[in-house]
Amino acid sequence: MKEAMIKCNDVSFKYRVHEGEEERYAVNGVNFQVEKGEFLVVLGHNGSGKSTIAKHMNALLLPSEGTVIVDGLDTLDPNNLWTIRSKAGMVFQNPDNQLVATIVEEDVAFGPENLGVPPEEIRKRVDESLKKVGMYEYRRHAPHLLSGGQKQRIAIAGILAMKPECIIFDEPTAMLDPSGRKEVLRNIKEINKNYGITIVLITHYMDEAAEADRIIVMDEGKVILEGKPREVFSNVEKMKKIGLDVPQVTELCYELKNNGIDIDTNILNVDEMVNAICQLK
Repeated sequence: MKEAMIKCNDVSFKYRVHEGEEERYAVNGVNFQVEKGEFLVVLGHNGSGKSTIAKHMNALLLPSEGTVIVDGLDTLDPNNLWTIRSKAGMVFQNPDNQLVATIVEEDVAFGPENLGVPPEEIRKRVDESLKKVGMYEYRRHAPHLLSGGQKQRIAIAGILAMKPECIIFDEPTAMLDPSGRKEVLRNIKEINKNYGITIVLITHYMDEAAEADRIIVMDEGKVILEGKPREVFSNVEKMKKIGLDVPQVTELCYELKNNGIDIDTNILNVDEMVNAICQLK
């Protein structure tokens, strides 16, 4: 049995849009756990509750009902707050909102400085983190002159320098062009694979979700599907019903199957698709 990094037990979160209005559920009775070292994707369209649940994972939001446990610590206990946030870092949609300094290496040093890390250790962490995201040669550059993908990689380095055990990415590629998206996703996968850091990626891009160990699909504040990418994406009709796509090749196989061609529908990428077509009688 693997150890849990994050456990969500019957988590609900209510909010009020205007004074005097009835409270609404953004998240409603959500149960799941994230294992240590796992790469988990939370999928859902806008308003599904996926970003709300992400903010519960490092205690930016606290549940109205239920509990969120991060590495054994309850987020509702105010004494746990700083320990939880040093264990579970967060990277947001807009990298500009996370950059605080005028030089890249100073920006990456900001987090560890606030944690009270000694200066010589900060130097070491800054260099290591920038190397991990392939941005070491930009250490003396001004962050505002970099591309969107590069800025997001600096934001990731800033979190890595705090030595978290888990990083939650809340739609980190939503504001990037395709090449920026590719480089950030490659970084996220490397951080997970090479350094064993637990990853929770919130996204609505199917190609990003296909890279995960496991996917959770949310709709209207609830978890409606959970499993490996192949299992989740084979539910083509259910995904389309809630307004989500599946990878293009998966959909193509689904349409071929519907038209009487005997082809495997558990396909996630072009190579598998080519292989399946070549095996058709």
